[in-house]
Amino acid sequence: MQQNNSVTEFILLGLTQDPMRQKVVFVIFFIFYVGTVAGNLLIIVTIKSSRTLESPMYFFLFYLSLADSCFSTSTAPRLIVDALSAKKIISYNECMTQVFSLHLFGCMEIFVLILMAVDRYVAICKPLRYPTIMSRQVCTILIVLAWIGSFIHSIAQIILALRLPFCGPNLIDHYCCDLQPLLKLACMDTYVINTLLVSNSGAICSSSFVILMISYIVILHSLRNHSAEGRKKALSTCTSHIIVVVLFFGPCIFIYTRPPTTFPMDKLVAVFYTIGTPFLNPLIYTLRNVEVKNAMRKLWHLKITSENKK
Repeated sequence: MQQNNSVTEFILLGLTQDPMRQKVVFVIFFIFYVGTVAGNLLIIVTIKSSRTLESPMYFFLFYLSLADSCFSTSTAPRLIVDALSAKKIISYNECMTQVFSLHLFGCMEIFVLILMAVDRYVAICKPLRYPTIMSRQVCTILIVLAWIGSFIHSIAQIILALRLPFCGPNLIDHYCCDLQPLLKLACMDTYVINTLLVSNSGAICSSSFVILMISYIVILHSLRNHSAEGRKKALSTCTSHIIVVVLFFGPCIFIYTRPPTTFPMDKLVAVFYTIGTPFLNPLIYTLRNVEVKNAMRKLWHLKITSENKK
């Protein structure tokens, strides 16, 4: 498909073209990206090192943090580097790679959030059967299926992207390559491809959001039969999950479930779910989770103790 294109590279316009604002963008998103990677890496190391965090919920949280780190890495480094570059050029192949990785890790995050909701539902509504239903073997199979599903989704997206011929302008009014801004540059009628985009990405975002919200409503309704202490703990956990779901799916639904039109706010909305949410997730899960905080303190204490012995 690339051989039929006269365009072999694109120019990303980024978030702003003002030199002063570009420096501000560099500083802000450099801090955000470092915080995202450090925060999610800390959760990954803590879960792998702690024997108290071996439940399915933390098994899934491990993969959520992994997906968050990779999802942010698919866009943030280029945004940061381009903020200081005179020309923000990205080759055709790099652009297609970014489309693939963006949807692979974004879809993986969606599937992990669904698995975390399933885990909370079984733990709260079927506590006696929880160890059997959510065994480590079952959780591993679910994660493998999530990766397979994410890969299939990404392949579908990249096939749509490769079908787009580019023979004119190569200015992408965005900070990354994605199907929506690429549709605007294609020299063909994009109605069918946009319909497929909405039925793929849009359907995944919308249906997943509805499923998640229904599951948490059922969970919250079932808490009436629990003790006050049990309700408090379950409510705290579910509240964290609901916050993450709303912050991630709101922008996704806005971007992927509409006709092929672009709005000035699209870039800011995309920043929120590609960079903002992966940055906030570690804060949400650690600040509201006593077990994770205690495990982090223990890990830090062991590190200090081992260094003192040296």
